[in-house]
Amino acid sequence: FVIAAALLVLAVIACLVVVIASESILGVTHNGLGFLVASSWDPVQLVFGALPFIYGTVLTSVTALVLSTLIGVGVALFVVELAPAWLARPVGFMVEMLAAIPSVVYGLWGIFVLAPWLRDHVEAPLHAPLGWLPFFSGTPIGIDVFTAIIVLTIMVLPTVAAVSRDVVAVVPSYQREAALALGATRWEMIRSGVLPYARSGSLGDAILGLARGVGETMAITMVIGNDPKISASLFSPGYSIAAVLANEFVEATTPTYISALIELGLVLFCLTIVLNGLARLLILATSRRGESQA
Repeated sequence: FVIAAALLVLAVIACLVVVIASESILGVTHNGLGFLVASSWDPVQLVFGALPFIYGTVLTSVTALVLSTLIGVGVALFVVELAPAWLARPVGFMVEMLAAIPSVVYGLWGIFVLAPWLRDHVEAPLHAPLGWLPFFSGTPIGIDVFTAIIVLTIMVLPTVAAVSRDVVAVVPSYQREAALALGATRWEMIRSGVLPYARSGSLGDAILGLARGVGETMAITMVIGNDPKISASLFSPGYSIAAVLANEFVEATTPTYISALIELGLVLFCLTIVLNGLARLLILATSRRGESQA
Protein backbone atom coordinates (compact mmCIF):
# COMPACT_ATOMS: atom_id res chain seq x y z
CA PHE A 1 0.00 0.00 0.00
CA VAL A 2 2.81 2.38 0.88
CA ILE A 3 4.59 1.63 -2.39
CA ALA A 4 1.35 2.16 -4.30
CA ALA A 5 0.81 5.51 -2.59
CA ALA A 6 4.30 6.63 -3.59
CA LEU A 7 3.87 5.41 -7.15
CA LEU A 8 0.54 7.21 -7.38
CA VAL A 9 2.32 10.55 -6.97
CA LEU A 10 4.72 9.68 -9.78
CA ALA A 11 1.81 8.53 -11.93
CA VAL A 12 -0.03 11.83 -11.46
CA ILE A 13 3.08 13.80 -12.44
CA ALA A 14 3.63 11.57 -15.46
CA CYS A 15 0.00 12.04 -16.56
CA LEU A 16 0.36 15.81 -16.24
CA VAL A 17 3.49 15.79 -18.40
CA VAL A 18 1.95 13.52 -21.03
CA VAL A 19 -1.29 15.52 -21.32
CA ILE A 20 0.38 18.95 -21.39
CA ALA A 21 3.08 17.81 -23.82
CA SER A 22 0.61 16.13 -26.19
CA GLU A 23 -1.72 19.13 -26.22
CA SER A 24 1.16 21.52 -26.93
CA ILE A 25 2.61 19.60 -29.90
CA LEU A 26 0.90 21.89 -32.41
CA GLY A 27 2.32 24.95 -30.70
CA VAL A 28 5.80 23.45 -30.48
CA THR A 29 5.70 22.59 -34.18
CA HIS A 30 4.44 26.04 -35.14
CA ASN A 31 6.70 28.11 -32.88
CA GLY A 32 9.85 26.01 -32.66
CA LEU A 33 12.60 26.75 -30.15
CA GLY A 34 12.23 30.45 -30.93
CA PHE A 35 9.16 30.40 -28.71
CA LEU A 36 11.40 30.64 -25.64
CA VAL A 37 13.40 33.66 -26.84
CA ALA A 38 10.88 35.60 -28.93
CA SER A 39 9.35 38.72 -27.38
CA SER A 40 6.35 39.29 -29.65
CA TRP A 41 2.91 37.99 -28.65
CA ASP A 42 0.31 38.58 -31.38
CA PRO A 43 -2.44 35.92 -31.48
CA VAL A 44 -4.11 37.59 -34.46
CA GLN A 45 -1.01 37.03 -36.61
CA LEU A 46 -0.29 33.70 -34.87
CA VAL A 47 3.02 35.04 -33.57
CA PHE A 48 3.86 33.74 -30.10
CA GLY A 49 6.87 34.52 -27.95
CA ALA A 50 7.16 33.44 -24.32
CA LEU A 51 10.18 35.47 -23.19
CA PRO A 52 8.23 38.41 -21.61
CA PHE A 53 6.13 35.97 -19.58
CA ILE A 54 9.13 33.91 -18.49
CA TYR A 55 10.94 37.09 -17.48
CA GLY A 56 7.97 38.38 -15.48
CA THR A 57 7.47 35.03 -13.74
CA VAL A 58 11.11 34.63 -12.74
CA LEU A 59 11.50 38.28 -11.68
CA THR A 60 8.43 38.39 -9.45
CA SER A 61 8.76 34.93 -7.91
CA VAL A 62 12.50 34.98 -7.20
CA THR A 63 12.48 38.54 -5.80
CA ALA A 64 9.43 37.77 -3.65
CA LEU A 65 11.11 34.58 -2.47
CA VAL A 66 14.23 36.44 -1.33
CA LEU A 67 12.19 39.07 0.52
CA SER A 68 9.82 36.55 2.12
CA THR A 69 12.72 34.35 3.23
CA LEU A 70 14.50 37.24 4.93
CA ILE A 71 11.31 38.42 6.63
CA GLY A 72 10.11 34.88 7.42
CA VAL A 73 13.37 33.87 9.11
CA GLY A 74 13.26 37.13 11.08
CA VAL A 75 9.71 36.39 12.21
CA ALA A 76 10.71 32.85 13.19
CA LEU A 77 13.67 34.06 15.23
CA PHE A 78 11.51 36.66 16.97
CA VAL A 79 8.75 34.18 17.81
CA VAL A 80 11.04 31.40 19.04
CA GLU A 81 14.03 33.22 20.50
CA LEU A 82 13.05 36.75 21.52
CA ALA A 83 9.32 37.27 22.06
CA PRO A 84 7.64 36.44 25.39
CA ALA A 85 5.04 33.67 25.30
CA TRP A 86 2.10 36.05 25.52
CA LEU A 87 3.27 37.81 22.36
CA ALA A 88 4.83 34.94 20.40
CA ARG A 89 1.61 32.95 20.05
CA PRO A 90 -0.55 35.79 18.66
CA VAL A 91 2.17 36.84 16.24
CA GLY A 92 2.65 33.30 14.99
CA PHE A 93 -1.10 32.81 14.66
CA MET A 94 -1.61 36.04 12.71
CA VAL A 95 1.22 35.22 10.30
CA GLU A 96 -0.31 31.81 9.61
CA MET A 97 -3.71 33.44 9.09
CA LEU A 98 -2.28 35.18 6.03
CA ALA A 99 -2.20 31.78 4.31
CA ALA A 100 -5.97 31.38 4.71
CA ILE A 101 -6.81 34.54 2.75
CA PRO A 102 -7.89 33.75 -0.85
CA SER A 103 -5.61 35.06 -3.56
CA VAL A 104 -8.43 37.04 -5.19
CA VAL A 105 -8.81 38.97 -1.93
CA TYR A 106 -5.11 39.79 -2.04
CA GLY A 107 -5.63 40.99 -5.60
CA LEU A 108 -8.54 43.28 -4.67
CA TRP A 109 -6.62 44.65 -1.70
CA GLY A 110 -3.59 45.16 -3.93
CA ILE A 111 -5.59 47.12 -6.52
CA PHE A 112 -7.58 49.39 -4.23
CA VAL A 113 -5.30 49.80 -1.21
CA LEU A 114 -1.70 48.69 -1.70
CA ALA A 115 -1.09 49.95 -5.26
CA PRO A 116 -2.18 53.58 -4.59
CA TRP A 117 -0.27 53.64 -1.31
CA LEU A 118 2.93 52.25 -2.87
CA ARG A 119 2.61 54.67 -5.80
CA ASP A 120 2.37 57.74 -3.57
CA HIS A 121 4.56 56.77 -0.60
CA VAL A 122 7.18 54.37 -1.97
CA GLU A 123 7.49 54.48 -5.75
CA ALA A 124 7.32 58.26 -6.16
CA PRO A 125 9.90 58.95 -3.37
CA LEU A 126 12.22 56.32 -4.86
CA HIS A 127 11.76 57.59 -8.40
CA ALA A 128 12.53 61.21 -7.53
CA PRO A 129 16.21 60.72 -6.55
CA LEU A 130 16.87 57.35 -8.22
CA GLY A 131 14.91 57.66 -11.46
CA TRP A 132 18.15 57.66 -13.45
CA LEU A 133 18.72 54.03 -12.46
CA PRO A 134 17.11 51.39 -14.75
CA PHE A 135 15.36 49.69 -11.82
CA PHE A 136 13.54 52.87 -10.77
CA SER A 137 12.99 54.54 -14.16
CA GLY A 138 9.63 55.09 -15.79
CA THR A 139 6.47 56.58 -14.34
CA PRO A 140 5.21 55.16 -11.03
CA ILE A 141 1.63 54.01 -11.61
CA GLY A 142 1.07 51.47 -8.82
CA ILE A 143 -0.16 48.64 -11.06
CA ASP A 144 3.25 47.28 -11.93
CA VAL A 145 5.90 44.69 -11.21
CA PHE A 146 6.87 46.30 -7.90
CA THR A 147 3.35 45.95 -6.49
CA ALA A 148 3.17 42.36 -7.76
CA ILE A 149 6.41 41.54 -5.92
CA ILE A 150 5.10 43.02 -2.65
CA VAL A 151 1.77 41.17 -2.91
CA LEU A 152 3.52 37.91 -3.74
CA THR A 153 5.94 38.41 -0.84
CA ILE A 154 3.02 38.74 1.57
CA MET A 155 1.37 35.64 0.13
CA VAL A 156 4.53 33.51 0.36
CA LEU A 157 5.49 34.80 3.82
CA PRO A 158 3.17 32.52 5.90
CA THR A 159 4.64 29.35 4.38
CA VAL A 160 8.22 30.47 4.86
CA ALA A 161 7.65 31.84 8.37
CA ALA A 162 5.74 28.78 9.61
CA VAL A 163 8.33 26.27 8.44
CA SER A 164 11.23 28.47 9.59
CA ARG A 165 9.64 28.70 13.02
CA ASP A 166 9.45 24.92 13.27
CA VAL A 167 13.04 24.57 12.08
CA VAL A 168 14.35 27.09 14.61
CA ALA A 169 12.27 25.53 17.40
CA VAL A 170 13.89 22.09 16.96
CA VAL A 171 17.44 23.41 17.30
CA PRO A 172 18.82 21.52 20.33
CA SER A 173 18.87 23.56 23.50
CA TYR A 174 22.51 22.64 24.15
CA GLN A 175 23.44 24.71 21.10
CA ARG A 176 22.07 27.79 22.83
CA GLU A 177 23.36 26.87 26.28
CA ALA A 178 26.88 26.22 25.00
CA ALA A 179 27.06 29.60 23.28
CA LEU A 180 25.69 31.45 26.30
CA ALA A 181 28.04 29.56 28.62
CA LEU A 182 30.99 30.77 26.56
CA GLY A 183 29.91 34.37 27.14
CA ALA A 184 28.02 35.04 23.93
CA THR A 185 25.27 37.63 23.86
CA ARG A 186 21.78 36.59 22.81
CA TRP A 187 22.33 37.79 19.24
CA GLU A 188 25.74 36.07 19.07
CA MET A 189 24.08 32.89 20.33
CA ILE A 190 21.45 33.13 17.57
CA ARG A 191 24.04 33.89 14.91
CA SER A 192 26.52 31.16 15.85
CA GLY A 193 24.35 28.52 17.51
CA VAL A 194 20.92 28.69 15.91
CA LEU A 195 21.21 30.02 12.36
CA PRO A 196 23.91 27.58 11.14
CA TYR A 197 21.94 24.64 12.51
CA ALA A 198 18.70 25.82 10.87
CA ARG A 199 20.23 26.93 7.57
CA SER A 200 19.30 23.87 5.53
CA GLY A 201 15.75 23.84 6.86
CA SER A 202 15.31 27.52 6.10
CA LEU A 203 16.40 26.94 2.51
CA GLY A 204 14.00 24.02 2.35
CA ASP A 205 11.04 26.16 3.36
CA ALA A 206 12.11 28.62 0.67
CA ILE A 207 11.42 25.87 -1.87
CA LEU A 208 7.85 25.61 -0.60
CA GLY A 209 7.48 29.35 -0.99
CA LEU A 210 8.95 29.19 -4.47
CA ALA A 211 6.39 26.57 -5.50
CA ARG A 212 3.57 28.95 -4.64
CA GLY A 213 5.25 32.04 -6.01
CA VAL A 214 5.93 30.64 -9.47
CA GLY A 215 2.37 29.49 -10.09
CA GLU A 216 0.39 32.22 -8.35
CA THR A 217 -2.33 33.46 -10.68
CA MET A 218 -5.20 35.66 -9.57
CA ALA A 219 -3.50 38.17 -7.29
CA ILE A 220 -0.60 38.69 -9.69
CA THR A 221 -2.96 38.98 -12.66
CA MET A 222 -4.82 41.80 -10.92
CA VAL A 223 -1.81 43.95 -9.95
CA ILE A 224 1.06 43.30 -12.39
CA GLY A 225 -0.37 45.38 -15.25
CA ASN A 226 -0.52 42.57 -17.87
CA ASP A 227 1.76 44.14 -20.45
CA PRO A 228 3.92 41.62 -22.39
CA LYS A 229 7.08 43.69 -22.45
CA ILE A 230 10.52 43.21 -20.94
CA SER A 231 11.67 46.16 -18.87
CA ALA A 232 14.36 46.56 -16.23
CA SER A 233 12.17 49.04 -14.36
CA LEU A 234 10.20 47.71 -11.40
CA PHE A 235 7.71 50.54 -11.93
CA SER A 236 6.61 49.31 -15.35
CA PRO A 237 3.78 46.82 -16.01
CA GLY A 238 4.71 43.23 -16.67
CA TYR A 239 3.18 39.83 -17.30
CA SER A 240 3.57 36.31 -15.94
CA ILE A 241 2.87 32.91 -17.41
CA ALA A 242 0.05 32.15 -15.00
CA ALA A 243 -1.51 35.55 -15.65
CA VAL A 244 -1.58 35.18 -19.44
CA LEU A 245 -3.11 31.71 -19.10
CA ALA A 246 -5.85 33.09 -16.86
CA ASN A 247 -6.53 36.07 -19.12
CA GLU A 248 -6.41 34.56 -22.58
CA PHE A 249 -7.32 30.88 -22.41
CA VAL A 250 -11.05 31.56 -22.63
CA GLU A 251 -10.50 33.93 -25.57
CA ALA A 252 -8.38 31.46 -27.55
CA THR A 253 -10.36 30.45 -30.65
CA THR A 254 -7.84 28.78 -32.98
CA PRO A 255 -6.08 25.44 -32.34
CA THR A 256 -2.67 27.06 -32.71
CA TYR A 257 -3.54 29.76 -30.15
CA ILE A 258 -4.80 27.18 -27.67
CA SER A 259 -1.77 24.97 -28.20
CA ALA A 260 0.56 27.97 -27.68
CA LEU A 261 -1.09 28.70 -24.34
CA ILE A 262 -0.75 25.06 -23.30
CA GLU A 263 2.88 25.25 -24.37
CA LEU A 264 3.23 28.16 -21.94
CA GLY A 265 1.87 25.86 -19.26
CA LEU A 266 4.52 23.31 -20.21
CA VAL A 267 7.19 26.01 -19.92
CA LEU A 268 5.86 26.95 -16.47
CA PHE A 269 5.98 23.29 -15.43
CA CYS A 270 9.58 22.94 -16.62
CA LEU A 271 10.52 26.27 -15.05
CA THR A 272 9.19 25.09 -11.70
CA ILE A 273 11.24 21.90 -11.94
CA VAL A 274 14.41 23.82 -12.85
CA LEU A 275 14.04 26.37 -10.04
CA ASN A 276 13.29 23.66 -7.49
CA GLY A 277 16.25 21.66 -8.73
CA LEU A 278 18.56 24.64 -8.33
CA ALA A 279 17.17 25.22 -4.83
CA ARG A 280 17.81 21.57 -3.94
CA LEU A 281 21.39 21.87 -5.16
CA LEU A 282 21.81 25.00 -3.03
CA ILE A 283 20.51 23.12 0.03
CA LEU A 284 22.89 20.22 -0.67
CA ALA A 285 25.86 22.54 -1.05
CA THR A 286 24.95 24.41 2.11
CA SER A 287 24.54 21.19 4.09
CA ARG A 288 27.92 19.89 2.95
CA ARG A 289 29.58 23.20 3.80
CA GLY A 290 28.05 23.09 7.26
CA GLU A 291 29.22 19.50 7.81
CA SER A 292 32.77 20.33 6.69
CA GLN A 293 32.89 23.35 9.01
CA ALA A 294 31.62 21.19 11.90
